[in-house]
Amino acid sequence: MTILVTVDFDPDKIADSGQCFRWNKTGDRSYRIIAGESCLNITFLQENQYELDCTERDFDGFWRDYFDLGEDYQNVRGRIDPNQDPFLWQAMEHEKGIRILRQDPWEMLITFIISQNKNIPAIRRSVEMLAESCGRKLPDSKGREYYGFPGPAAVAALSEKELISCKLGYRCKYIHAAAEAVLSGKIDLDMLKKADEKTTISALTGLYGVGVKVANCVSLFGLHHIDAFPIDVWMKRILEEQYPEGYPFDRYSPYNGIYQQYMFAWYRHREPGNSPGTTH
Repeated sequence: MTILVTVDFDPDKIADSGQCFRWNKTGDRSYRIIAGESCLNITFLQENQYELDCTERDFDGFWRDYFDLGEDYQNVRGRIDPNQDPFLWQAMEHEKGIRILRQDPWEMLITFIISQNKNIPAIRRSVEMLAESCGRKLPDSKGREYYGFPGPAAVAALSEKELISCKLGYRCKYIHAAAEAVLSGKIDLDMLKKADEKTTISALTGLYGVGVKVANCVSLFGLHHIDAFPIDVWMKRILEEQYPEGYPFDRYSPYNGIYQQYMFAWYRHREPGNSPGTTH
């Protein structure tokens, strides 16, 4: 099927934004996307038009929401005064096309635990190895095999040796603990979708090995709390250099997470010598 997205949708910028690690580039502006146990091939056709190898039912039932196509990002960008905040305005102009994907919170919890002190290629390798170790093998629309992201029970059943083989290092014990916490009901990720940010961060940081930055990434990219604001070394630098008197969180609420993505992406791209593999 063909979809028309007239504004603010650029797969290249989304893929490079540090929020997803199972987007595999297959050609010029073409991607094979694995999300949970679903797989989609998307290809740029011409301005604003993309070819998707899914049915209209699957698109309406899953992929439309996944791409967050119900949010008016043009309106979100329009809230910023270029004279009042030229840095953010320029970041948005350069990086428009980014959207905050609506990803599965369990998958994001494990993915961002894996992301600690790893660059993007290393994160991608470990995520794929984990999927191959205990995820379901499935065919895509062309009959090619892929592995769905494994659920908590499958991950919890892995031995320490099996987890280590996924190049997870010291994160093995954190991942096993997270799987056990979700299985036991110690943490309810679906409930957190509707929780306030204080409750969300408190619950996530209560998990073994999950700090504030990872918790904010899970909140933004997995629970779709678009006011969540992950702060890593890049964002610390931005806040110190561009907002020495303080970033206006209250004024920019409830879209701080979206603005964070524009700033994060633009700052990385304009920094000389910065590796494209750097993530949050």
